[in-house]
Amino acid sequence: NRLKASREVESVDLPSCRLIKGIEAGAEDIDILPNGLAFFSVGLKFPGLHSFAPDKPGGILLMDLNEEKPKAKELRISRGFNLASFNPHGISTFIDSDDTVYLFVVNHPDFKNTVEIFKFEEEENSLLHLKTIRHELLPSVNDVIAVGPAHFYATNDHYFTDPFLKYLETFLNLHWTNVVYYSPNEVKLVAEGFDSANGINMSPDKKYIYVADVLAHEIHVLEKQPNMNLTQVKVLQLDTLVDNLSIDPSSGDIWVGCHPNGQKLFVYDPSNPPSSEVLRIQNILSEKPLVTTVYANNGSVLQGSSVATVYDGILLIGTLYHRALYCEL
Repeated sequence: NRLKASREVESVDLPSCRLIKGIEAGAEDIDILPNGLAFFSVGLKFPGLHSFAPDKPGGILLMDLNEEKPKAKELRISRGFNLASFNPHGISTFIDSDDTVYLFVVNHPDFKNTVEIFKFEEEENSLLHLKTIRHELLPSVNDVIAVGPAHFYATNDHYFTDPFLKYLETFLNLHWTNVVYYSPNEVKLVAEGFDSANGINMSPDKKYIYVADVLAHEIHVLEKQPNMNLTQVKVLQLDTLVDNLSIDPSSGDIWVGCHPNGQKLFVYDPSNPPSSEVLRIQNILSEKPLVTTVYANNGSVLQGSSVATVYDGILLIGTLYHRALYCEL
């Protein structure tokens, strides 16, 4: 039941969609700046997950959604950063008061856990590596939401780091995963008790933090306190495995990349591939939030959708290890 192993989806198509050239091995997370520049985290490799490019390191791609026919181009990363072991997962951008753009990237070099902070240098089309963060409270990082130039909330999708203990933890349904707040002065646990904490994001007014619990099929709404602690406000139950969360800055709607059937995701069969599903959640704080299926596919076009995000009538859908889709809404 946690993997929704028997669930099949009925197709929900959009009128105009195309696969994005140059993305063949996953675009696990996508974050779009207010000016329409979209960052893609590509090439994730994870124990137990399929990969279409097992020997190629991951990277960060950039796409300008204001162009008539936008293309995804790989960003250069400054010297001194180990590109060979770059294995990017969740990403988040932060714009400082002086308009400096920082990109936070969850990284799994040699299947370890770090958060990398880069400065985006638009004129050079590059990322300048500033800092690598490792911490005992960040043993199994999945996603981050940046709240300052070196400040973020992060989800841990497992409590343990040992592969066997990770498996046992999931099998026993321990609900030990958590959310951590990190700053240069303080690192602390701010929410716990999740089955498998995954995507994380923040409301446009910065009052609420949203956390996707992938194996519990839930989105948690948490209120941000002045000391950066989080208190639970509500839980929205869904009928699918919820992965990354994106926020429409103008409406506050939550866009969710989902896995209708988790079994197909982890046991890859090209003749019966994992399906994709995109949900839009309106008025999550109300008594009856409106949940709409905007896109669904049985894997014939897009396999394993992990993120969906919107900008000016454009919807981008990324996947764990497959292609990415550019759609007009």
